Amino acid sequence: MRYDMFRRLAVLLCVVVVSTLPSALKALAEDPSVNRVTEAESFVDLLANGDFASAFARFDTQMKAGLPESQLKTIWTTIQTQAGPYQNRLAPRTEQSGAYDVVFVPCAFEQALLDAKIVFDSEGRIAGLFFVPAQSPAEPEWQPPAYVNAESFREQELTFGSGEWALPGTLALPVGKGPFPAVILVHGSGPHDRDETIGPSKPFRDLAQGLASRGIAVLRYEKRTKVHGAKMAGMTSFTVNEETVDDAVAAVAAVKGVSAIDPHAVFALGHSLGGTVMPRIAARTTDAAGYIVLAGITRPLEEVALEQLAYLETLESTSPEEKERLEAFVLELEKVKALDPATMDSSATFLGVPAGYWLDLRSLKPAEAAREIEKPMLILQGERDYQVTMTDFRNWKAALGGRPNVTLVSYPDLNHLFQSGSGRSTPDEYQMLGHVSEAVVDQIVSWIGGVVGKRKP
Repeated sequence: MRYDMFRRLAVLLCVVVVSTLPSALKALAEDPSVNRVTEAESFVDLLANGDFASAFARFDTQMKAGLPESQLKTIWTTIQTQAGPYQNRLAPRTEQSGAYDVVFVPCAFEQALLDAKIVFDSEGRIAGLFFVPAQSPAEPEWQPPAYVNAESFREQELTFGSGEWALPGTLALPVGKGPFPAVILVHGSGPHDRDETIGPSKPFRDLAQGLASRGIAVLRYEKRTKVHGAKMAGMTSFTVNEETVDDAVAAVAAVKGVSAIDPHAVFALGHSLGGTVMPRIAARTTDAAGYIVLAGITRPLEEVALEQLAYLETLESTSPEEKERLEAFVLELEKVKALDPATMDSSATFLGVPAGYWLDLRSLKPAEAAREIEKPMLILQGERDYQVTMTDFRNWKAALGGRPNVTLVSYPDLNHLFQSGSGRSTPDEYQMLGHVSEAVVDQIVSWIGGVVGKRKP
């Protein structure tokens, strides 16, 4: 199954991100003229039949500008490259997101079940489109790992940021007087929820409750592309700052203002993309106590994406149809690699994403930029991780390995979610309930304790 590879790239392959605000499900209007369910099903049928012109015609003005017909075709082709040929659609469900009606149409592909999230404006035009993995009814419900002691902490809601970009989160506070050290969890790629849910696993909930059980407060929050996705879909340009960095910086400031938190012992922890942008977060949070990187990429995303695809192709046989779709995807990535900031059209999109986003990511050079971070750093890597590999870990080590306040640790049996396993890692692992390794939680606790203990009074 190539389910997780699709999931990881989804936010970068689609310029349109549908908001899933935490509101209660409600039925759409019964008036046939505004029957969004029927319209959503019809839209999916158009894609399945290859009628991209008719599907494109249903977009509103912003969608037409942000997702041209040719890019819509590329996205549908790419989905089938990762998830296998489209088979059929299942019963839809609906949700209200502010002034928008959202319809979720489950689409069965050969190797994955994906939700087509289609958002309609008040006039019935499509204002957003996003494909995300659908949770199978057979998946087990999340259960806390053995290292979580629910009696040793409490959780409370915390909203931070202001105005149109405010975000809801959960602050796990240890029981006791405090003040406590604190960690901010920064997501990887995609419109993640506060638990960074992947299949039945919730790695950020594992980390938050595991650390809180050991006396460290943790804030985890809904990502901007999840809460404000429909609004971001209307942006003609954006970078990883708007997607991730700005909110991480705001989260650090918000936690420092909580009375039970030691404002001199606040740390930022980034997973995957969150780790990749940690040097940029550090440059804007110079009063933080330190930074933690879990599986952070050090190379251009398009390079890593091609590497991931090549790895997945070694896991199973590939049909001629799949090879054809893969070749089309590779061609698009090659266009990204050829982007030249001196000659590019800033309004152009590649794989549905603004050119400026790709170029901004390319300019990060995380390992080199991390040399400017004076505060302590902890860098962790799973050696079975095929998404962010030991090549990236070696790059971190080459750039920072000689510094006494930088700790680098790799784990032979852990994958991208820092879950234990054996043999070659595959996307199938992510469809089984797993937990962040206790060794990782212990390492973070020990490292934070060492940093706080060395702090001058």
